[in-house]
Amino acid sequence: MAEISASTVMELRKMSGQGMMNCKKALQESDGDIKAAMEVLRKKGLATLAKRARRATSEGVVFAKNCPDGNVTVMVSLCCETDFVAKSDAFIAAVDTLADYAISCPQFEGIDNLLKVKIEGKKFDEVLNELISQTGEKIEIGDFQKYRVAPTDPTELTCKYVHFNKKVGVMVMVETDDPKVAAAECLKRAGTDVAMHIAATNPLALDKDGIDTEIIEQEKSIIAVQIKDKPANIIDKIVEGKMRKFFAENCLLQQPFVKDDSKTVAEVIAQAGKEAGGEAKIKQFVRFTVG
Repeated sequence: MAEISASTVMELRKMSGQGMMNCKKALQESDGDIKAAMEVLRKKGLATLAKRARRATSEGVVFAKNCPDGNVTVMVSLCCETDFVAKSDAFIAAVDTLADYAISCPQFEGIDNLLKVKIEGKKFDEVLNELISQTGEKIEIGDFQKYRVAPTDPTELTCKYVHFNKKVGVMVMVETDDPKVAAAECLKRAGTDVAMHIAATNPLALDKDGIDTEIIEQEKSIIAVQIKDKPANIIDKIVEGKMRKFFAENCLLQQPFVKDDSKTVAEVIAQAGKEAGGEAKIKQFVRFTVG
């Protein structure tokens, strides 16, 4: 039997819209031949029609949910072909179910980990296949992320925001120096406001250390072209100033807060922490979008 690579399984998964295990089994039965594996899936009634498989899943829903005890917050995205299906009751119910699977997932990220989870003996692949059959559209998981805070004396706080159109969602984790600060309503409000800010501004990273070096070098090369005719003795200062502006525009902590641009995002959270009687700062964030 031919050895089946993970990349081949993923390719078949994208072509067919089916789960990893179904694709792997079909490839094993077809000795690694993708075309033959597609035929295997068709014969079993599992494959999305070839025409459907080529369609773009540019619509969908972002959804965020807390577990019952409030210690875990997840955000998921489920993608489909049309806005009509994305707004259907069946699709919304499936996204909610996907969030339950994400809460149950022991790993914090990675769709492969999510697809291994079973709830009452059922994997999400089965839920997905039922929805595909019901809607006649190609439907696939976009992404998921999970934030967990300590169940006892939590000094961290997770805030979430999903835009009214359900196309953009954000989770923000704030760390403090005291559980009482993390539980303060003023910090929760500030954290939610920052999540809304992230939805609107789409920062590249928390701070400049989080921005890919390739992006930084690309920005410097653009600046170099812009200032090529400037005197050599002032070029370094111009580059420094433009990069400082670039970081201020693209790093969350340095961005002017959308509700009050006299303050940075970092200052807004620090002020809320002080109001709550301690210290607070943003630890991490994640932003999902569909479409």
